Order: sequence, then C-alpha cells, then structure tokens
Amino acid sequence: MSKQQRAILIASGLAGAGYAAWKSWVPWIVDDVITIQALIKAMKQIGQHISQMRTVLDMFEDDVVRIPKKTFIIFDDKQYTYEFVDAMANKVANLAASWKLPRDTPVAMMIENEPAFVWTFLGLWKAGLIGALINYHLKAHSLIHSIKVSEAPVLIIGSGDDHLRSIEEILNDIPNIKIYVQGKRQIDLPSNLLSMDEVLLRTLPVPLCKVHRKGTTMRSPILYIYTSGTTGLPKPAIVNNAKAVIASAYWQAFDYSENDIVYAASPLYHGVSLALCLFNTIERGATIVLRRKFSARHYWEDVRKHKVTVIQYIGELCRYLLRVPENELDGVHNVRMAVGNGLRIDIWEEFKTRFKIPRIIEFFSASEGTGGLFNVTGKVGAVGRMSPLMKAVIFRNKNSQMNFIKFDNRTEEPIRDKNGRCIMIKPGEVGIVISGINKEFYSGFYKGSKEMNEKKLIRNVFEEGDCWFSFGDLMYLDENYNVYFRDRTGDTFRWKSENVSTTEVADIISRIPFIRDVNVFGVSIPGEDGRAGMAAIILKENQITADKLRTIYSVCEKELPGYARPLFLRFMTEFIVTQTMKNRKVELVEEGYDLEKVKDPLYFIDKKNKTYSPLTLENYQGVLSSKL
Repeated sequence: MSKQQRAILIASGLAGAGYAAWKSWVPWIVDDVITIQALIKAMKQIGQHISQMRTVLDMFEDDVVRIPKKTFIIFDDKQYTYEFVDAMANKVANLAASWKLPRDTPVAMMIENEPAFVWTFLGLWKAGLIGALINYHLKAHSLIHSIKVSEAPVLIIGSGDDHLRSIEEILNDIPNIKIYVQGKRQIDLPSNLLSMDEVLLRTLPVPLCKVHRKGTTMRSPILYIYTSGTTGLPKPAIVNNAKAVIASAYWQAFDYSENDIVYAASPLYHGVSLALCLFNTIERGATIVLRRKFSARHYWEDVRKHKVTVIQYIGELCRYLLRVPENELDGVHNVRMAVGNGLRIDIWEEFKTRFKIPRIIEFFSASEGTGGLFNVTGKVGAVGRMSPLMKAVIFRNKNSQMNFIKFDNRTEEPIRDKNGRCIMIKPGEVGIVISGINKEFYSGFYKGSKEMNEKKLIRNVFEEGDCWFSFGDLMYLDENYNVYFRDRTGDTFRWKSENVSTTEVADIISRIPFIRDVNVFGVSIPGEDGRAGMAAIILKENQITADKLRTIYSVCEKELPGYARPLFLRFMTEFIVTQTMKNRKVELVEEGYDLEKVKDPLYFIDKKNKTYSPLTLENYQGVLSSKL
C-alpha cells in the first residue's frame, strides 16, 4: 500500500485493515482510490492558484515571459508562439482600451476556431472586458437575440463570408453596435463596418497597463458561453475567474503537461474546447492544435502530422470517425489519451480498439454548473463515480458535493418525503444530479434576471434553507458507485453536439400563419448520438398541402441552424395537456415516428426537394439510414 493510499484509508476511517483486505471486501474501493488520487492532484493545483489569486490570464502572461518562443497554437500548418499571440492580444487590448468602456463590459465575438479567436479573447480580457462567445452557426432571430442579450456595444466578426452575410442580414435589428470584421479590407466593407485587420495594423503591440484590470477578483466574469435551456432562446452562462482557474487545472488529474499537444476539435465557443483544452494548455504552457472546422477525413492526418498527444472529443465526433473507412494508419499516432464527453457505450470499445487509444477520460459538467465528474478509471460508459468513501475524503464540504436525488419525469419535479425533503437515490436507481454552490465564488449562473437564475436552483433539499444547483440531467448510479448519464429533463435535447431548445424551435414554427399550435421534442435515431428534433403540429385548417410543407421547410431553413431543424413532423388534431395547461411530451417522445404506434400523418425532412415528405412503410428504413 502506498503512502497516499494509506492516507486515504486513514482519512475515511478504513485503515484498520490492509488495502488488500478492503479490495476483497469492497471491490469498488480500488476505483475509489484511483479516482481520489487523481482528484487530489487537480485540487492541489487549483488551491494554489486560488490562494495566490492567479488567474488564467496571469498564467498566460507568465508563459510569455517563461517560454516566449514555444509554439502555443498550431493552425493551418503554421505555428504561433506564446510571444506572437501575446503581441496580437496586446494590439486587441489597446484597441479595446480606446473604446473607453467600463470594466466588465461584454464584447460579442463571432469567430471560428483560428488563432484570431484566442488573441481576440485574451486581448479583451487584458482590457478588463468580457468575451460574449456567439455561436457562429446561428441565424436570424436566434442570432439577434444572442447579440442583444449580451448587451455588448461592440461585435467582432471573424473571417469568413458566411458570418459576415449572417450579420448583414440583421444589421437593422442591431443598429447601435459598433462592428469590426476580421479578414477583410476596409475597401471591401460597407461604411458602417470596420476592418479590424487594418485597425490592428495601426495599433502598437505594447502591453496594456494592468490598471484596466484593477479590482478584478475571482468572482469577476471573464466570458459568456451560451447555452440553451427550458426558457427557450440561448442564454449567456457566466464563467468567472474562479471557474476558469478550476477548469484550467482539472487535467492535472491525468498529468497533462507542458510536453503535451492537444487537438481541440469542437468550436471554441463551447466550454469543452475553451475552458478545458485552451485553459489547461495555458496553465501548463503546452500546445494546442486548432482546425477551423471538424473534418473526419482529415482528423487522423492532423493528429499524426502535429504529433498530438491528447485529443478532445464529443460523442458524435467519435461516431463520425468510425464511419470513415478503416485504414492501416488508424492506430499510428502519438495519442496517449482522449478526453471528452458523450462517448456512447455502444461505440466506446470500438473507438478505443480501432484507433488504439491507450486511455479514455469521460467527464460530465456544464458551462453554468458548479461541479463536475471525471471517469479516470476507464469504466466503459461511465462519466465518473460518487461513493461514500469519496464523499468522506474529497467532498466533505457541502459546497463541493454532487448528489443524485429522485425525480418525477411527469411532474418534472424532485420527489420529496413526508417531511418535504428530497430523497437520495440508491445504487441501481436513476436521479437528477445536483451540486453545491460555493458562495465565495458565485456570481450567477446566467447573465439575466434573478428569475432566470432561480430556475436552476432546488431549495430545501436536505434541510430547511439549503440551496443546490440543478443540472437538469438524469444519472444512473450502479452498484459500484459508477455514474452514467441517462437523459436530459425539461425542454432541451442535444443533437449534432449542440443543445436544442424545444421552446425556441416551437416559437419559430408557431409564427407560420396556418399553424395553430406546435409541440417540439427530441427522438432517438438508431446509430446516432443524442436526440433529433421532431415537431407535432396542429393546423388551423386540418388540411395538409404541398405548399404548407414547403413553407414549414423554408421557415426552418431560414430561421434555424441546421442542428435545430425538426427532422420529423407529426400532424395532430389535439394535444394532451397537463393540469397547468402545458403540452405534454412524454407520450409523443415514446411514440416518436414509429409507424406502428402513430396513426397521425408523419413526414420527414426532404433536403433534396426542400420540403417535408410523407414517411411510409416503404421508405421508412431508407429514411433512417440516410443522412437526414
């Protein structure tokens, strides 16, 4: 037994017997010790940064002094050093300072995965401003909302004609925002848009005085990451210095080091790529590889070419990679670890074996959340573990605990006992995951109203007056205290790596004049991760026509990003409603697009003909096997 293993047993009061004896009596203790040892390494590093008030920006600036010539970013076969990225960030900071905005003012960013994203974000941070990270896939109403809700007086658009076109289409709806465009000359832009490239050419790369960051604390917000929720449109989740520091050191749990090279495949406006890949790279002084857009065909070429040692994934990404024809070079690489979330149990072993991944680290968290889980033991399908021993050793403080309580899917409320208290699940049961709230570092979950933040809270859980954050996710706890993701509650589902708000989609479709009511929900498709969108529709006049189907398709194509468009339609004459007059989804989800269960007319999205076409027994299998 190692010293650390014995210390763990002593701390939990289990040291009376040998480690080997405990392994035979309680087999899961082995996984507990492995997990606790990993978490202690991460928590020790986090504690040092917090005690020294050392932010991720401080870490970056220390890297610039310590390793100025080291490659920080690899992009399009070009290498960008810490020193160069800092010089560009200083230019952005000096430009931002010229706007004379108060500290903590948001600035909207709509930039793809490229070095300009990193130095723009860091430059705004140096100037004491907040980066509001806009999803560049958004269009029309959702895009207008995301920009407006940030209350940003300035918008920075990255290179790419598609993004510029999306903004030009809504200029009349955001009239008071100063807009900078990257990758364009001023002569090629309308007079009301500014070329950021030309402005930066005239800006010196000298460091900005840190007086602009004076008064910054661990509670100070540094960025907004947008998330969709039960209230509908995207909401800006607040990430403050404390949350960034915690994320930046979490990879110490598996010894991420300055010698590692990580490949960030998902968009940087997502918390996974930004808070985990980028921040951990900065914390260690490592290297990050960026690609503008994910490509399954070129993925392993990039990994081999750049000698990547850590890959970041989302479940869907792994499935896309497995669809690429097998190649004799599949297992030829330097990858020692894959880190991510959403890797489904049905492809876990296949992904690990085919591509010869030595270790997979699956995790669970949320941008607005107050806790997280890591599976460092390699248990297939698990997102982490939470045992009595772990609570006794690591999570003694309620503020850092994660618990799982019984939940009623029909009422969408926690189940409570006769005293009004929530009930902890037992091994073998499913419950909603909640986490404690550290008030010392709390600065809100979302930028928005008090009511918006209140919806993420569950009160009087275990005692009168206590308060917990609700992730809105259902988890299964097995007999060995491994935790598995089961499903999302409420009105949000996940498709193509994005959260889709059913309320937002329903709001768009319900504006069509001939539609009386609409109920949107997620349905499973065999062989696909997440849930695809489906809309149940009631027409004002109960007659389905070709023109109506084309109109629904056209509106969805114009107003919604691709991942949010319903793949199936069901036309009904009435909905089942709750006692509070809310449309029920449970039965609709259970029946889905099953032709044996559903007698109402069903339609599927027909991109070739730009309409919705009838789903029949004859085309059913062909539709499901096609790339909807």
